[in-house]
This record gives sequence, structure tokens and C-alpha cells, in this order.
Amino acid sequence: MAQVVLLKITMVFLVILLGWLARRRGYLADETMSVMNRFVLDFAFPALVFTQMLRTVQAGTLREGWYLPLLAAGLIVLAWLTGLAMAPLFTGGKERSTFIFCVAIPNWVFLPLPIAEALYGDEGVRVILLCNVGAQLVLWSLGISILHAHLTARQTLRQIVTNLGLIATVAGVVVALLVPAARQWETLRPAEAHGWNLAAGAAVQALAVVGSLTIPLQLLVIGSQLGGLVSQIHKPSRALIGVLVTRLVVAPSVTLAAAFVAKQLGWVPSEAIRMCGYLIATMPVALSAALFTERYGGDIALGAQGIFHSTFFSLLTVPVWFYLIQRLGL
Repeated sequence: MAQVVLLKITMVFLVILLGWLARRRGYLADETMSVMNRFVLDFAFPALVFTQMLRTVQAGTLREGWYLPLLAAGLIVLAWLTGLAMAPLFTGGKERSTFIFCVAIPNWVFLPLPIAEALYGDEGVRVILLCNVGAQLVLWSLGISILHAHLTARQTLRQIVTNLGLIATVAGVVVALLVPAARQWETLRPAEAHGWNLAAGAAVQALAVVGSLTIPLQLLVIGSQLGGLVSQIHKPSRALIGVLVTRLVVAPSVTLAAAFVAKQLGWVPSEAIRMCGYLIATMPVALSAALFTERYGGDIALGAQGIFHSTFFSLLTVPVWFYLIQRLGL
């Protein structure tokens, strides 16, 4: 498994590197990157989520994985508590809130998706996408409060209910449960393509094509964003070293300790759920750190450097973590 993780995360890093080079060579300007990012978030990702929910959600799988949003939220809260405990060792002043945000909020969707798909296929993708629901809720509530933003409860609720990824998740689950035949629309055979089935099959297959653009485009966007941050990369500060150590080493260690305790208490979810949970817990700083520190307050430079360095070093730390997880039998 560690070899698969190493292979996929190396592939992910190489695509990110291509985006970085494209940005540095001038192929991806700020405006181009912004348009690509909006396309992914507003069209490609919701299309991916909807079609994946149609293809993989059944009443049985939903009963088994109903707690996945709570699991993701719990992973972030655990990392947040770890950040609170470690912050006094590395930060002071305005750096503190950004330090905690960078530690608490990992890149829980776009980097884990291709790895989860390689390890567990559609089941892995479904786990990550259902975890995305809980992570989004925590991001727009706890995440903003960490940065001391003056966002009202009404504004926070609006951000949540208008999130297209969450809407697509709910819509996909509802359609999959109410119309079991919807699971066949993406692979509809010509002999069955008539009337309602023809229209539904064509629509879902079109959405599947758009959704397939999500991972490559988002990885290019991540690389382009990192390429734009290079001018802000300087000698690592104490706070940055703290972000790297806490996000990539300490927080995953706390998660593994919690998983060990849960196992001793008799709670052992399926392998796909466990490994996807570990995958999220070991991810680098979320790309949203740059956006949120700029929009809602915080140390913008620390957020940018945290993204760049943690993404680079995760190429080493994530495979090591999965090797240790295998050796420990977690």
C-alpha cells in the first residue's frame, strides 16, 4: 500500500509541478488560474460529486458510512486542538491564528481523491466526497472563527447552503436513493437508450465527462497557485517550521493515537474508511489557507509559505505515514 501511495502522490506532485512551471513560464496567468479555479469549483467538482454519488450510493452503503461527515469534522477538530496546544511553542501575536488554521485545515479533497481512487476505486472516492461534507461545514464555521473574522451566523449559513459541492452531494444521494436505476445511467447501453433513459443517460454521461476534469485541472491550479507564491518564500521562520512539524508530524500522530484508542474500544470501520481518514489527517495545509487569511484576517505570508512547503514535504511524509500505519496494523 505504501508503494501505491508513493506512486500516486508522486504523480500528483508531478502534475502540480507542471502547473508550477506553467505559471513560472507565463502560460497560466492570474486571470487564467482564477477562471480555471472557478470552473472546477462551480462546475467540474459538483459534476464529479453528483455522478459519483449516483454510481456508488446505495441504502446499505449510506447506512454504513452515514458518520463520514462527522469523522472528517472530528479529524479537523482534533488537529485544531493540536494546533492550540503547539501554538505557544512557535508563535506569538497575529501569527497565532494563522498557525492554528494551517494546522487544523488539511487539503482534504483534491490531493486525497486520486490516491483514494487508486487504493479503493469508487468506494475510496465516495468516502472522500462524503467526508468533504463535514469538512466544508467545519471550514465555514470553526475555520473562520479561528481567524477571528467578523462573519455573522447568517453569513456563515449562507456560505454553507450555497456551496455547490454540498448541493451536488445531497442531490446525488437523494436521486440515487429515490431512483435506483440512476446507477446505470452513466454506463447506459445503446439498446436501453430511449425516452427518459436516453435523456437521463446523456445528461449524466455529459456530467461525468465534465467531472473527470476535476482532478487534473485542480492539480494544475494548485501548482499555478504555488508558482505565484514563490516570491513570498523566504528563509523559514519559527512559525513556519512549527506549521510543518505540527501539520505533517504531530497532528497525524495524535490522529493515530486516537485511532488506536478507538480500536481498543471496539470501533473498527472498514479498511477504505480507515485509510481515507488517515490520508486526510496526513495531508498538507489546504490551499484555502491563502484565500482565507487574505479575506478573513491573518498572516498572509505564513499562510502562503505553509501551503508551499507542506505540499512539498508531504511527498516524503505521507508515504512514510502509510508505511508506519501498515507496520502498526492500524
